[in-house]
Amino acid sequence: MAHIVIMGAGLGGMPMAYEIREQARAEDKVTVINDSENFQFTPSNPWVAVGWRKRDDIAFPIKSYLERKNINFIPVAAKRVHPEENRVELADGQSVAYDFLVVATGPKLAFDEVAGLGPHGGHTQSICHVDHAVKASAVWDEFVKDPGQIVVGAVQGASCYGPAYEFAMIMDTDLRRRKIRDRVPMTFVTAEPYIGHLGLGGVGDSKGMMESTMRSRHIKWICNAKVSKVEAGKMFVTEHDETGAPKKEHELAFKYSMMLPAFKGIDAVFGIEGLTNPRGFILIDPYQRNPKFKNIYSVGVCVAIPPVEATPVPTGTPKTGYMIESMVTATAHNIRAVLDGNEPDQKATWNAVCLADFGDSGAAFAALPQIPPRNVNWFKEGKWVHLAKIAFEKYFIRKMKKGTSEPLYEKYVLNVLGIKKLKDKA
Repeated sequence: MAHIVIMGAGLGGMPMAYEIREQARAEDKVTVINDSENFQFTPSNPWVAVGWRKRDDIAFPIKSYLERKNINFIPVAAKRVHPEENRVELADGQSVAYDFLVVATGPKLAFDEVAGLGPHGGHTQSICHVDHAVKASAVWDEFVKDPGQIVVGAVQGASCYGPAYEFAMIMDTDLRRRKIRDRVPMTFVTAEPYIGHLGLGGVGDSKGMMESTMRSRHIKWICNAKVSKVEAGKMFVTEHDETGAPKKEHELAFKYSMMLPAFKGIDAVFGIEGLTNPRGFILIDPYQRNPKFKNIYSVGVCVAIPPVEATPVPTGTPKTGYMIESMVTATAHNIRAVLDGNEPDQKATWNAVCLADFGDSGAAFAALPQIPPRNVNWFKEGKWVHLAKIAFEKYFIRKMKKGTSEPLYEKYVLNVLGIKKLKDKA
């Protein structure tokens, strides 16, 4: 019998638990460790932040769903991984021994890297966690009573730009519905070298299409931006040129701000030599396995991936849902191969497929593979994306409650939306 432990129960951890339960042998034990009793559908957080969703719409307790599939659940945060001892130390003093460990925790949100950033004692809101989104919603409710300037975007080192664009457009839509958009100047601040870069070097005509969308919604922007600090109602931003040299200093007044932070690895793994890179992300080989500790695998945002290209202000590479799904499938098959005495042979596809909601329309892109040069470079806009994302939210949550390991992005995003041919080309 082998004990397979999964750290994290989010968009990577929950599918990982279900898939490894199906792939593992009947006698093998599967345990999920998570710092919360709940699953949250993170992509819906922008809707929560403007009151279009409530917490209970996108989050639910997971213990009963996991146990129904013969998966043990420990709702206690991991304090430290001890890879030489094959055990995870928990915050309450427990230790969990493992034969295989899958790290699927997502990132630590590095608000502390910019003074005054974030909802914990800072001056900006966040949509990275449902708790943050609920707080942002309460602040939004007060803001719309007496609106003013908005600053929104992503700071230097951020690696997930889609939600920043989504939230800017969703706020714009909500303000127009309230008939107060004319009272709210909005500025988008981003470390990207140009609008629509997305940490991917652009996808298709994402630059032209996103710039057009921003202009049509009267959203100004500052690119190659480094946020030095945030004070109450004021953000200090240095704009850089294409060489990385400071170009212009901005002091941006705001009455409401949401800025995505940079990501780091969680404290439980940070600084473990051979396991993580300097930012604390898990080092993996082509089979999702750590090169030094070969019984440790990793999937999702906590995986170390180099930037797609050098940019004047540091930008990271996003890990989209489709990529995470392929990591999960490869990991499950590779662990089963090792259990059977074979070597891992399955690799993730490293493709990026994403639906970005704009409140009343949206944008969809496919970068196959994610890192250029690509076989497919596709970007489209339309109201159908908004409707598709709503449907996908319902579909994903239902599947997490049902306990299936079927490839959701493969089935839904590629097949149902009629773009499976893109994958076939890749």
